[in-house]
Amino acid sequence: MSYSAQHLRETAEIVACLNPDDCEKCVRELAAVRTRGGRLFILGVGGSAANASHAVNDFRKIGGIECYAPTDNVSELTARTNDEGWTSVFVEWLRGSRLRAEDAILVFSVGGGNLEKNVSPNLVTALQFAKQAGARVIGIVGKDGGYTAKVADACVIVPVVNANNITPHSEAFQAVLWHLFVSHPMIKVAQTKWESVSASPGAKA
Repeated sequence: MSYSAQHLRETAEIVACLNPDDCEKCVRELAAVRTRGGRLFILGVGGSAANASHAVNDFRKIGGIECYAPTDNVSELTARTNDEGWTSVFVEWLRGSRLRAEDAILVFSVGGGNLEKNVSPNLVTALQFAKQAGARVIGIVGKDGGYTAKVADACVIVPVVNANNITPHSEAFQAVLWHLFVSHPMIKVAQTKWESVSASPGAKA
């Protein structure tokens, strides 16, 4: 079997293992944020930070949810990292944003954070602060979900089907799942461009 065939087979296995009820619970949490006039803050590191940036666009434009990612502000992120340290970079950003109970945190992470192993401690401290503030926590995480899965109000864990491919599958399925969320009838309030063009009389592919 080629690696391409193997990777695609693993992808299909993950899809088959995902729990739709977990997805629906996340969607309900996201819809509730918009209903109560809260803000959605998306936290991610590395590839997950890039996904967070894309997702902010989708939740704002398609879902009509006020949404931000601290990693989009490189100047503030690097200043806080340099002056205060990596562990507190997200929590201090959220503190400066006056995080409140109406808001929610959406975490994109491969491992979900683990203080004992010093893996993504910035996510852990941010979630500790979020829980103290009464904000809701939503997660799309891989592996066992780490700290995020332990404290989340709604969470989808991307199952491990190959221990050598935890990161690529986890980050790829962040995109699959947030696109599911913003396409959900409970979230989607604005038509996406190509669907609207295709629906127009006389439209060509």
